[in-house]
Amino acid sequence: MFKYLKHYLPVFTSILFIYTISKGEYYPTLFLIGFSLFLIVGDYIMPKDRQIQTFSYPSILNFSLYINLPILLILVLFTVSCLTNNISQWYLDILNTLFYNDFLAIQNSFNSIDRLSLIIQSSLLMGTLGVVAGHELTHRIKNKFDMFIGNWLLAFSWDCTFAIEHVYGHHKHACLPEDPASAQRNENIYLFIIKAIFHEHIDGWKIEINRVKKKGFHPLSIHNRMIIGYLRSLTITFCTFFVAGGMGVIYFLICALITKSFLEAINYVEHYGLVRVRGSKVEMRHSWNSNHFISSIFLYNVTRHSDHHRLAKLKFWELEPCPMNAPMTPYGYLSMLYLVLITPSIYKHIMNKKLIDWDLNYANDQEKSLIHELYNNPH
Repeated sequence: MFKYLKHYLPVFTSILFIYTISKGEYYPTLFLIGFSLFLIVGDYIMPKDRQIQTFSYPSILNFSLYINLPILLILVLFTVSCLTNNISQWYLDILNTLFYNDFLAIQNSFNSIDRLSLIIQSSLLMGTLGVVAGHELTHRIKNKFDMFIGNWLLAFSWDCTFAIEHVYGHHKHACLPEDPASAQRNENIYLFIIKAIFHEHIDGWKIEINRVKKKGFHPLSIHNRMIIGYLRSLTITFCTFFVAGGMGVIYFLICALITKSFLEAINYVEHYGLVRVRGSKVEMRHSWNSNHFISSIFLYNVTRHSDHHRLAKLKFWELEPCPMNAPMTPYGYLSMLYLVLITPSIYKHIMNKKLIDWDLNYANDQEKSLIHELYNNPH
Protein backbone atom coordinates (compact mmCIF):
# COMPACT_ATOMS: atom_id res chain seq x y z
CA MET A 1 0.00 0.00 0.00
CA PHE A 2 2.93 2.33 0.70
CA LYS A 3 3.95 2.25 -2.94
CA TYR A 4 0.64 3.99 -3.71
CA LEU A 5 0.45 6.26 -0.67
CA LYS A 6 3.95 7.69 -1.11
CA HIS A 7 2.78 9.51 -4.23
CA TYR A 8 0.19 11.34 -2.13
CA LEU A 9 2.94 12.89 0.00
CA PRO A 10 2.74 16.31 -1.75
CA VAL A 11 -1.00 16.45 -0.97
CA PHE A 12 -0.52 15.34 2.64
CA THR A 13 2.24 17.92 3.04
CA SER A 14 0.00 20.70 1.72
CA ILE A 15 -2.79 19.77 4.11
CA LEU A 16 -0.30 19.64 6.98
CA PHE A 17 1.03 23.05 5.96
CA ILE A 18 -2.44 24.62 6.03
CA TYR A 19 -3.04 23.10 9.45
CA THR A 20 0.36 24.14 10.81
CA ILE A 21 0.20 27.80 9.80
CA SER A 22 -3.18 28.07 11.48
CA LYS A 23 -1.26 27.79 14.75
CA GLY A 24 -0.05 31.36 14.31
CA GLU A 25 3.27 33.14 14.83
CA TYR A 26 6.53 31.32 14.05
CA TYR A 27 4.77 28.23 12.64
CA PRO A 28 5.08 29.17 8.94
CA THR A 29 8.80 29.74 9.42
CA LEU A 30 9.27 26.54 11.40
CA PHE A 31 7.40 24.60 8.74
CA LEU A 32 9.58 25.97 5.93
CA ILE A 33 12.76 25.12 7.84
CA GLY A 34 11.48 21.65 8.73
CA PHE A 35 10.28 20.97 5.20
CA SER A 36 13.59 22.07 3.68
CA LEU A 37 15.57 19.91 6.08
CA PHE A 38 13.28 16.98 5.37
CA LEU A 39 13.97 17.28 1.64
CA ILE A 40 17.73 17.76 1.89
CA VAL A 41 18.48 15.33 4.72
CA GLY A 42 15.94 12.81 3.46
CA ASP A 43 17.53 12.71 0.02
CA TYR A 44 20.94 12.29 1.63
CA ILE A 45 20.17 9.46 4.07
CA MET A 46 17.45 7.50 2.26
CA PRO A 47 18.51 4.68 -0.07
CA LYS A 48 18.37 5.50 -3.77
CA ASP A 49 15.15 4.57 -5.56
CA ARG A 50 16.33 2.28 -8.36
CA GLN A 51 13.23 0.12 -8.65
CA ILE A 52 10.53 0.03 -11.30
CA GLN A 53 7.44 -1.00 -9.40
CA THR A 54 4.40 -2.57 -10.99
CA PHE A 55 0.94 -1.26 -10.12
CA SER A 56 -2.32 -3.11 -10.47
CA TYR A 57 -4.41 0.02 -9.92
CA PRO A 58 -2.98 2.91 -11.95
CA SER A 59 -6.19 4.88 -11.34
CA ILE A 60 -5.02 5.38 -7.73
CA LEU A 61 -1.81 6.93 -9.04
CA ASN A 62 -3.71 9.13 -11.47
CA PHE A 63 -5.93 10.30 -8.63
CA SER A 64 -2.81 11.44 -6.77
CA LEU A 65 -2.48 13.97 -9.61
CA TYR A 66 -6.14 14.90 -10.03
CA ILE A 67 -6.68 15.66 -6.33
CA ASN A 68 -3.97 18.31 -6.56
CA LEU A 69 -6.35 20.69 -8.32
CA PRO A 70 -8.82 21.31 -5.45
CA ILE A 71 -6.04 21.15 -2.85
CA LEU A 72 -4.03 23.73 -4.78
CA LEU A 73 -6.99 26.09 -5.01
CA ILE A 74 -7.57 25.80 -1.26
CA LEU A 75 -3.87 26.36 -0.58
CA VAL A 76 -3.66 29.48 -2.76
CA LEU A 77 -6.82 31.07 -1.35
CA PHE A 78 -5.73 30.28 2.20
CA THR A 79 -2.24 31.70 1.62
CA VAL A 80 -3.43 35.02 0.18
CA SER A 81 -5.99 35.32 3.00
CA CYS A 82 -3.16 34.97 5.51
CA LEU A 83 -1.19 37.76 3.88
CA THR A 84 -3.75 40.53 3.46
CA ASN A 85 -6.06 42.51 5.73
CA ASN A 86 -8.74 42.81 3.04
CA ILE A 87 -10.37 39.40 3.39
CA SER A 88 -13.93 39.23 2.12
CA GLN A 89 -16.39 38.92 4.98
CA TRP A 90 -18.14 35.89 3.46
CA TYR A 91 -14.81 34.04 3.23
CA LEU A 92 -13.82 35.09 6.73
CA ASP A 93 -17.16 33.78 8.02
CA ILE A 94 -16.49 30.42 6.36
CA LEU A 95 -13.04 30.19 7.93
CA ASN A 96 -14.31 31.08 11.38
CA THR A 97 -17.35 28.83 11.16
CA LEU A 98 -15.69 25.73 9.79
CA PHE A 99 -12.12 25.91 11.05
CA TYR A 100 -11.20 28.73 13.42
CA ASN A 101 -12.74 30.81 16.15
CA ASP A 102 -10.79 33.95 15.21
CA PHE A 103 -8.89 33.75 11.94
CA LEU A 104 -7.91 37.43 12.05
CA ALA A 105 -6.07 36.86 15.33
CA ILE A 106 -4.06 34.08 13.69
CA GLN A 107 -3.33 36.26 10.67
CA ASN A 108 -2.25 39.25 12.74
CA SER A 109 0.16 37.11 14.77
CA PHE A 110 2.45 36.51 11.80
CA ASN A 111 5.68 38.52 11.73
CA SER A 112 7.53 39.59 8.57
CA ILE A 113 9.65 36.43 8.45
CA ASP A 114 6.51 34.31 8.81
CA ARG A 115 4.94 36.09 5.85
CA LEU A 116 8.04 35.55 3.74
CA SER A 117 8.07 31.89 4.76
CA LEU A 118 4.40 31.63 3.80
CA ILE A 119 5.16 32.91 0.32
CA ILE A 120 8.19 30.66 -0.22
CA GLN A 121 6.58 27.51 1.17
CA SER A 122 3.37 28.09 -0.77
CA SER A 123 5.39 28.59 -3.95
CA LEU A 124 7.28 25.33 -3.35
CA LEU A 125 4.00 23.47 -2.93
CA MET A 126 2.49 25.22 -5.94
CA GLY A 127 5.45 23.86 -7.85
CA THR A 128 5.01 20.25 -6.74
CA LEU A 129 1.21 20.17 -6.80
CA GLY A 130 0.78 22.39 -9.86
CA VAL A 131 3.76 22.55 -12.18
CA VAL A 132 5.16 19.04 -11.75
CA ALA A 133 1.76 17.32 -11.79
CA GLY A 134 0.71 19.58 -14.68
CA HIS A 135 3.86 18.59 -16.56
CA GLU A 136 2.98 14.92 -16.15
CA LEU A 137 -0.62 15.33 -17.30
CA THR A 138 -0.03 17.65 -20.26
CA HIS A 139 2.31 15.10 -21.80
CA ARG A 140 -0.76 12.86 -22.17
CA ILE A 141 -1.85 14.76 -25.26
CA LYS A 142 -4.46 12.20 -26.33
CA ASN A 143 -6.30 12.18 -23.00
CA LYS A 144 -8.68 15.15 -22.85
CA PHE A 145 -9.43 14.83 -19.14
CA ASP A 146 -5.75 14.67 -18.18
CA MET A 147 -5.02 17.65 -20.43
CA PHE A 148 -7.89 19.57 -18.81
CA ILE A 149 -6.62 18.96 -15.26
CA GLY A 150 -2.98 19.49 -16.27
CA ASN A 151 -3.61 22.84 -17.93
CA TRP A 152 -5.57 24.11 -14.93
CA LEU A 153 -2.73 23.04 -12.62
CA LEU A 154 -0.25 25.00 -14.76
CA ALA A 155 -2.58 28.01 -14.72
CA PHE A 156 -1.74 28.63 -11.05
CA SER A 157 1.76 29.73 -12.09
CA TRP A 158 0.58 31.58 -15.22
CA ASP A 159 2.49 28.97 -17.21
CA CYS A 160 0.16 27.89 -20.00
CA THR A 161 3.13 27.90 -22.35
CA PHE A 162 4.64 24.93 -20.51
CA ALA A 163 2.04 22.56 -21.95
CA ILE A 164 2.97 23.84 -25.42
CA GLU A 165 6.60 24.94 -25.57
CA HIS A 166 7.86 22.18 -23.29
CA VAL A 167 6.02 19.38 -25.09
CA TYR A 168 6.59 20.57 -28.67
CA GLY A 169 9.70 22.71 -28.23
CA HIS A 170 11.95 21.61 -25.38
CA HIS A 171 11.68 17.90 -26.13
CA LYS A 172 12.77 18.65 -29.66
CA HIS A 173 15.50 21.18 -28.92
CA ALA A 174 16.95 19.97 -25.58
CA CYS A 175 20.65 20.76 -25.20
CA LEU A 176 20.69 22.96 -28.30
CA PRO A 177 21.53 26.70 -28.05
CA GLU A 178 18.02 27.78 -29.06
CA ASP A 179 16.35 25.84 -26.24
CA PRO A 180 15.47 28.34 -23.48
CA ALA A 181 15.21 25.52 -20.91
CA SER A 182 18.76 24.22 -21.41
CA ALA A 183 21.44 26.04 -19.40
CA GLN A 184 24.89 26.75 -20.77
CA ARG A 185 28.00 26.12 -18.69
CA ASN A 186 28.61 28.80 -16.04
CA GLU A 187 25.44 30.62 -17.07
CA ASN A 188 24.06 32.95 -14.39
CA ILE A 189 21.06 31.20 -12.82
CA TYR A 190 19.07 34.38 -12.22
CA LEU A 191 19.55 35.67 -15.76
CA PHE A 192 18.72 32.19 -17.04
CA ILE A 193 15.39 32.27 -15.19
CA ILE A 194 14.44 35.65 -16.66
CA LYS A 195 15.51 34.66 -20.16
CA ALA A 196 13.79 31.28 -19.98
CA ILE A 197 10.46 32.72 -18.83
CA PHE A 198 10.47 35.31 -21.60
CA HIS A 199 11.58 33.04 -24.45
CA GLU A 200 9.33 30.15 -23.45
CA HIS A 201 6.28 32.37 -23.70
CA ILE A 202 7.49 33.75 -27.04
CA ASP A 203 8.12 30.23 -28.36
CA GLY A 204 4.73 29.10 -27.09
CA TRP A 205 3.05 31.89 -29.06
CA LYS A 206 5.02 30.97 -32.20
CA ILE A 207 4.05 27.32 -31.92
CA GLU A 208 0.39 28.14 -31.36
CA ILE A 209 0.14 30.76 -34.09
CA ASN A 210 1.56 28.30 -36.62
CA ARG A 211 -0.77 25.54 -35.44
CA VAL A 212 -3.89 27.73 -35.49
CA LYS A 213 -3.07 29.14 -38.94
CA LYS A 214 -2.66 25.63 -40.35
CA LYS A 215 -6.14 24.82 -39.08
CA GLY A 216 -7.52 27.89 -40.85
CA PHE A 217 -8.37 29.95 -37.77
CA HIS A 218 -7.31 33.46 -36.77
CA PRO A 219 -4.20 33.31 -34.55
CA LEU A 220 -5.84 35.56 -31.94
CA SER A 221 -8.99 33.48 -31.67
CA ILE A 222 -10.21 31.23 -28.89
CA HIS A 223 -8.60 28.34 -30.79
CA ASN A 224 -5.20 29.60 -29.60
CA ARG A 225 -4.26 27.58 -26.50
CA MET A 226 -2.06 30.40 -25.21
CA ILE A 227 -5.09 32.67 -25.01
CA ILE A 228 -7.16 29.95 -23.34
CA GLY A 229 -4.33 29.40 -20.88
CA TYR A 230 -4.14 33.07 -19.94
CA LEU A 231 -7.91 33.05 -19.40
CA ARG A 232 -7.53 30.15 -16.99
CA SER A 233 -4.91 32.05 -15.03
CA LEU A 234 -7.09 35.17 -15.04
CA THR A 235 -9.95 33.12 -13.61
CA ILE A 236 -7.78 31.99 -10.69
CA THR A 237 -6.54 35.56 -10.24
CA PHE A 238 -10.14 36.80 -10.02
CA CYS A 239 -10.81 34.14 -7.37
CA THR A 240 -7.99 35.56 -5.24
CA PHE A 241 -9.47 39.04 -5.75
CA PHE A 242 -12.90 37.96 -4.53
CA VAL A 243 -11.34 36.38 -1.45
CA ALA A 244 -8.58 38.85 -0.57
CA GLY A 245 -8.92 41.97 -2.73
CA GLY A 246 -6.21 43.72 -4.68
CA MET A 247 -3.44 42.81 -2.24
CA GLY A 248 -4.50 39.19 -2.47
CA VAL A 249 -3.99 39.37 -6.24
CA ILE A 250 -0.53 40.88 -5.77
CA TYR A 251 0.51 38.14 -3.34
CA PHE A 252 -0.85 35.47 -5.67
CA LEU A 253 1.10 36.87 -8.61
CA ILE A 254 4.25 36.97 -6.48
CA CYS A 255 3.76 33.31 -5.57
CA ALA A 256 3.07 32.44 -9.22
CA LEU A 257 6.28 34.17 -10.34
CA ILE A 258 8.35 32.45 -7.66
CA THR A 259 6.80 29.10 -8.60
CA LYS A 260 7.69 29.65 -12.24
CA SER A 261 11.21 30.65 -11.18
CA PHE A 262 11.57 27.42 -9.20
CA LEU A 263 10.58 25.52 -12.34
CA GLU A 264 13.24 27.28 -14.38
CA ALA A 265 15.82 26.54 -11.69
CA ILE A 266 14.94 22.84 -12.00
CA ASN A 267 15.23 23.19 -15.79
CA TYR A 268 18.66 24.72 -15.21
CA VAL A 269 19.66 21.62 -13.23
CA GLU A 270 18.21 19.08 -15.65
CA HIS A 271 20.44 19.90 -18.64
CA TYR A 272 23.16 22.12 -17.18
CA GLY A 273 26.17 22.32 -19.50
CA LEU A 274 25.20 19.36 -21.69
CA VAL A 275 25.48 19.64 -25.45
CA ARG A 276 23.96 17.85 -28.42
CA VAL A 277 24.83 17.98 -32.09
CA ARG A 278 22.03 19.48 -34.15
CA GLY A 279 20.01 16.80 -35.92
CA SER A 280 21.08 14.03 -33.56
CA LYS A 281 18.69 12.11 -31.33
CA VAL A 282 18.15 13.07 -27.68
CA GLU A 283 19.86 10.29 -25.73
CA MET A 284 20.02 9.29 -22.06
CA ARG A 285 23.26 11.23 -21.67
CA HIS A 286 21.60 14.55 -22.51
CA SER A 287 19.87 14.90 -19.12
CA TRP A 288 21.12 14.88 -15.55
CA ASN A 289 19.32 12.03 -13.83
CA SER A 290 18.62 11.43 -10.13
CA ASN A 291 17.28 8.51 -8.10
CA HIS A 292 17.18 10.27 -4.72
CA PHE A 293 14.09 9.02 -2.92
CA ILE A 294 12.46 12.14 -1.44
CA SER A 295 12.93 14.30 -4.55
CA SER A 296 11.55 11.50 -6.70
CA ILE A 297 8.36 11.31 -4.63
CA PHE A 298 7.72 15.06 -4.42
CA LEU A 299 8.49 15.52 -8.12
CA TYR A 300 6.54 12.51 -9.43
CA ASN A 301 9.72 10.89 -10.77
CA VAL A 302 10.61 13.81 -13.03
CA THR A 303 14.03 13.11 -11.50
CA ARG A 304 14.23 10.15 -13.89
CA HIS A 305 14.64 12.75 -16.53
CA SER A 306 16.81 10.81 -18.94
CA ASP A 307 14.13 8.19 -19.47
CA HIS A 308 11.47 10.89 -19.70
CA HIS A 309 13.32 12.37 -22.68
CA ARG A 310 13.78 8.91 -24.15
CA LEU A 311 10.03 8.35 -24.26
CA ALA A 312 7.89 11.26 -23.05
CA LYS A 313 4.61 9.34 -23.19
CA LEU A 314 5.60 7.11 -20.25
CA LYS A 315 3.63 7.64 -17.05
CA PHE A 316 5.66 8.80 -14.05
CA TRP A 317 5.55 5.33 -12.45
CA GLU A 318 6.81 3.70 -15.66
CA LEU A 319 10.06 5.67 -15.91
CA GLU A 320 13.29 3.73 -15.54
CA PRO A 321 15.96 4.86 -13.03
CA CYS A 322 18.77 4.60 -15.65
CA PRO A 323 21.57 4.01 -13.11
CA MET A 324 24.15 2.87 -15.67
CA ASN A 325 23.69 4.87 -18.87
CA ALA A 326 22.78 8.39 -17.69
CA PRO A 327 24.82 11.07 -15.88
CA MET A 328 23.71 11.54 -12.28
CA THR A 329 23.38 14.63 -10.12
CA PRO A 330 25.35 14.38 -6.86
CA TYR A 331 22.27 15.30 -4.80
CA GLY A 332 18.51 15.10 -5.23
CA TYR A 333 16.79 17.53 -7.57
CA LEU A 334 15.24 19.47 -4.69
CA SER A 335 18.58 19.69 -2.89
CA MET A 336 20.08 20.95 -6.14
CA LEU A 337 17.28 23.55 -6.31
CA TYR A 338 18.32 25.02 -2.96
CA LEU A 339 21.98 24.79 -3.90
CA VAL A 340 21.71 26.58 -7.24
CA LEU A 341 19.46 29.38 -5.94
CA ILE A 342 21.22 30.07 -2.65
CA THR A 343 24.86 29.29 -3.51
CA PRO A 344 25.17 29.27 -7.32
CA SER A 345 28.98 29.44 -7.19
CA ILE A 346 29.15 26.23 -5.15
CA TYR A 347 26.67 24.61 -7.53
CA LYS A 348 28.87 25.47 -10.52
CA HIS A 349 32.01 24.27 -8.72
CA ILE A 350 30.38 20.89 -8.07
CA MET A 351 28.71 20.48 -11.45
CA ASN A 352 31.68 21.65 -13.51
CA LYS A 353 33.60 18.71 -12.05
CA LYS A 354 30.75 16.45 -13.10
CA LEU A 355 30.93 17.97 -16.59
CA ILE A 356 34.58 16.93 -16.90
CA ASP A 357 33.43 13.36 -16.37
CA TRP A 358 30.58 13.85 -18.87
CA ASP A 359 32.98 15.22 -21.49
CA LEU A 360 35.29 12.24 -21.07
CA ASN A 361 32.88 9.37 -20.57
CA TYR A 362 29.50 10.33 -22.06
CA ALA A 363 30.07 12.75 -24.95
CA ASN A 364 30.66 11.26 -28.39
CA ASP A 365 33.39 12.57 -30.72
CA GLN A 366 31.12 15.13 -32.37
CA GLU A 367 29.96 16.44 -29.02
CA LYS A 368 33.55 16.67 -27.79
CA SER A 369 34.38 18.79 -30.82
CA LEU A 370 31.35 20.96 -30.12
CA ILE A 371 32.39 21.39 -26.48
CA HIS A 372 35.85 22.48 -27.58
CA GLU A 373 34.31 24.92 -30.04
CA LEU A 374 31.86 26.39 -27.53
CA TYR A 375 33.97 26.42 -24.38
CA ASN A 376 37.54 25.92 -25.56
CA ASN A 377 37.55 22.88 -23.27
CA PRO A 378 40.60 20.57 -23.64
CA HIS A 379 38.43 17.60 -22.69
